[in-house]
Amino acid sequence: MVGIEAAGRVGLNMYRSLRDTLAFAGLVLAKVFRRRTYNSATKQVLTNQIYFTAVQILPLFLAISAIFGSLFIGIVFQIIKELGLAELLGRVLMGFVVTELAPFMTVLLIALRSSSAINAEIAVMIVNQGMRTLEAFNIDIIDYLFIPRIINGVISVVLLSGLLSIVVLASGIIFSKLIFGMSLEVDSNALLNSAVFSDIVVVVLKCSTFGFFITLIPIRFGLGASNE
Repeated sequence: MVGIEAAGRVGLNMYRSLRDTLAFAGLVLAKVFRRRTYNSATKQVLTNQIYFTAVQILPLFLAISAIFGSLFIGIVFQIIKELGLAELLGRVLMGFVVTELAPFMTVLLIALRSSSAINAEIAVMIVNQGMRTLEAFNIDIIDYLFIPRIINGVISVVLLSGLLSIVVLASGIIFSKLIFGMSLEVDSNALLNSAVFSDIVVVVLKCSTFGFFITLIPIRFGLGASNE
């Protein structure tokens, strides 16, 4: 009975957490699509957030993309051609790198770097009464603090995921040319011919969803910090 009660309590807490998170997401989305949300202060915060999340990380991001692309994609090129599946090369790489690998790696890097920072920032503001100070000046907390960070997450994940795909594929093709003597023109054409518009739409939607929640969830739990 004790085990069942404990499991029920855990399940109930998980349900409440999910319910509250989705309710918060709905509240944020309602304001995201409202024109008056985007005043000069909100735009300035959004610009600063994009610089912190997507621009400052570029050197490390590009280095990881190039190294990974050179080693991993070059080897995949060679294996696929040795198996006689050269005609499927473009489709395999586009389906794996662009739609799966790039969003995953981008979300992982941004979550490790920015999500924890956002969570700590919101928690510190709660503890230091920063939220109440903003409210005292009639500043909408969601418009000023939350919306810019969440939109930044969406934009950063979409753009960096696309950049990672390009760098990984390009470095992989160059590595294959230098090490395995493969044709740049053939490999490039195989990738371009395998590009499907529906895949691009799926990637954008996937990255937007990931970017939305990897910033919304840290904000949501940062708000639970105690100021006692």
